[in-house]
Amino acid sequence: MVDGSWTSMAQFSGCGWVWKDSLGHTQLMGMRNLSRRETSLHSEVEALRWAMESMLLHSSCQSFGTDCKDLIAMIREPQAWPSFAAELEAIKTLQLCFREFKISHIPRAQNRISDSLAKSARSFYRKLCYIGCSIPVWLPRPSQVL
Repeated sequence: MVDGSWTSMAQFSGCGWVWKDSLGHTQLMGMRNLSRRETSLHSEVEALRWAMESMLLHSSCQSFGTDCKDLIAMIREPQAWPSFAAELEAIKTLQLCFREFKISHIPRAQNRISDSLAKSARSFYRKLCYIGCSIPVWLPRPSQVL
């Protein structure tokens, strides 16, 4: 599950992802921030790209979920999104590394951990990149994520 976070006033955009096994148990998660992207959709694309790169390094995951319907539309019909051509080319190149790449829509309520990680990364006061098995103790833990 992936999510991006963006506001027009923040210094950074945030990316968050969570890898769960077939039983729904969290295996690994990641959060990072980057210089603020142009739009929230750019942040969503960046979150997917980073999650794909991370899964290639750390797991055999082939399926990705997002609550962003536009992101799914972009992956399925990249020619309809010419202003994202460079970003979508990077995603397409990564897709070639997966035997059975899939991306699907998940309800926002099921994407709370990724969302929380992305928002925390966005609001962090300096560069951040974290991959681990649990939410870091130094991050605030929203009650819905516990």
